[in-house]
Amino acid sequence: MAKKKAVITNAMRMLQSTKIDFEAIEYEYEGDIGDNFGETIAEIAGINPEISFKTLVVRGDKKGIMVVCIPVCCEVDLKKLARLSGDKKTEMIHVKELLGLTGYIRGGVSPIGMKKKYPTYIHSSCMNNEKTAVSGGVCGLTLILNTDELISVCDAAVGDITRESV
Repeated sequence: MAKKKAVITNAMRMLQSTKIDFEAIEYEYEGDIGDNFGETIAEIAGINPEISFKTLVVRGDKKGIMVVCIPVCCEVDLKKLARLSGDKKTEMIHVKELLGLTGYIRGGVSPIGMKKKYPTYIHSSCMNNEKTAVSGGVCGLTLILNTDELISVCDAAVGDITRESV
């Protein structure tokens, strides 16, 4: 039986080049996981959902393309994001734009190692945990790293950018 080749992504290369320690968690997935894929992935990978964050890409009327990391159980509040970023209006980009803008596909978007450096915003709940889990840059890979180092490597602003729970 052939050995499985180790996955090395742009996100991993960037973390290695900046000497940031991380844990890579690989998991098996079956095609389209659905709308709540962040929560499903955390469960499949055995990662505490409280530290698991999903990465979204948004367009602001002034800042342009922005990266947003929020807990997998939450939804981004585009009005709160607009206030934090200094935009009047923000909107999600279309999924067909993801690869061209970021170098990543849906379900594998990492806030680390994108084709271009975009303004990045991370939900303030990340500060409740020593470590944060984000996509590793491909479907089937999650990276867990120190929260402060994630904020630093992404040059991210931290704030309340999710909708209130109902």
